[in-house]
Amino acid sequence: MPSKALILVGGGTRGTRFRPLSLDIPKVLFPVAGKPIVSHAIDAIAGIDSIKEILLIGFYDDAVFKDFIADSQKQYPGISIKYLREYKAMGTAGGLYHFRDEILKGNPSKFFVIHADVCCSFPLKEIDTLYLEKQAKAVILGTRVHKDEARNYGCIVAEPKTGRVLHYVEKPESKVSNLINAGVYLFDKTIFDTIAEAKTARDEASASRFGDDDQDVLRLEQDVLVRLPQTGSFYVYETKDFWLQIKTAGSAVPANSLYLQKLFQANPSAPGLRAPSATIVPPVFVDPSAQVDDSAKLGPNVSIGPNAKIGAGARVRDSIVLGGVELKHDSVVLNSIVSSDSKVGAWARVEGTGHHTPASGAPDGVTILASNVSVADEVHVQNVLVLPHKEIKTDVKNEVIM
Repeated sequence: MPSKALILVGGGTRGTRFRPLSLDIPKVLFPVAGKPIVSHAIDAIAGIDSIKEILLIGFYDDAVFKDFIADSQKQYPGISIKYLREYKAMGTAGGLYHFRDEILKGNPSKFFVIHADVCCSFPLKEIDTLYLEKQAKAVILGTRVHKDEARNYGCIVAEPKTGRVLHYVEKPESKVSNLINAGVYLFDKTIFDTIAEAKTARDEASASRFGDDDQDVLRLEQDVLVRLPQTGSFYVYETKDFWLQIKTAGSAVPANSLYLQKLFQANPSAPGLRAPSATIVPPVFVDPSAQVDDSAKLGPNVSIGPNAKIGAGARVRDSIVLGGVELKHDSVVLNSIVSSDSKVGAWARVEGTGHHTPASGAPDGVTILASNVSVADEVHVQNVLVLPHKEIKTDVKNEVIM
C-alpha cells in the first residue's frame, strides 16, 4: 500500500537556540556530516520502497527550500518532494491539520511524521513492521534517557511485552518514565480525527476562558498524543541506537560525530569519507572541492565543507568546518564550529572543552564562530560564541562576542 512521509521543518520565528548559526541558514539546512540536517531523514525515507512522496511542512519562505528540493529531487528522482508553507506558525499538529487534504491525496494507507531536528538512525522499517504486526493506528519512536533528563521531553508509559502505550505526558513535573518521545511517528488517517477532537476541546476551553488563544495553533505533543493511548492502538518502538535532538547550535557537534560514525561503520569508502592514514583519524568527511594540505591532521569526527582551505600542519578534531573557511598553517580547531568564510590565523587555537550532556547534546564547551569571523595569528579562543563579521585579535575565553 502506498504511504507518504511528512517532515516538520519549523520556521523563521523559531530556532533562536540555534543562533548564531541560524542567522545565516535555517537550522534544518545546516550541514552536519556533509549534508543538511533534514537530508539525513530524507535518506532514511528513501529507503522505504512504498514511499513515493515527501512533504516538508513549515513556515519559512518558499525560496528557502527551492534549491534544496531541486537537489534532493535529482538525488531521488522516483520520489516527489514538496514544500507546504503555512501562512503562519500553526504548531506541530496545526500544520498537519491545515494540509490534511494534500496529505490524504492519493489515499495513503499511512504516513510517517518526522521532526527535522532529530538526529538518529531512523529505524523506519522497524517502525513499519511493528505497525503491521500490531495492526496499530499509531506508532511512536521511543528512546531511553537518564531519569533526570526525562522531564525535558514527552514521557511514555508502555506495556513491557507488547509495547502498547498506556500513558503519554509532555514534560511532566514529576517522574513518569525515562522512555521518551524521539520525534518520529507512523500514523494512519484516523490521526486527523484525533486532531479534530483536540481542536474542538481546545476551542471550547479557550471560549470558556474568554481567551485570545490562536485558534489555528495545535501541538502534536501536548494536544494530540495524550489522547492516543485511549484508542488501544498506540504503540512504541524503542530504539537502542543513537539519538539526539538538535536544539542548540552546539548540539550540531555531537550530531556530526554520530552521523559520521554511522556512515563510516556502514561504508568506510562512502563518497567524501577519507581513508585512514597517518594524518586522517576516521571518521572524516571532506568535500571534494576543499583543499587540505597533506601535512594537516584531521579527525576523528570532522566535517570539512566546500572550498575550505586547510593549511600545512593544521589540526582539526571533533569539529565542523563550513564552506569557504581558511585555516592557516599550524592552526588548531577542536570541539568547534567554524562557519562560512571565516578565517583562523597561523598558530591560532580555537577550541571548546567538549563536554556534552548525554541526551540533549547541550553545548557546554563548544566554541562557535559565526560567518565571516576572523581570528588573528597566535590567538587562543576557548569556549566562546562569536556573532558574524567579528575580528578576534586577542585571547578570549568563556565569552559571547556580540
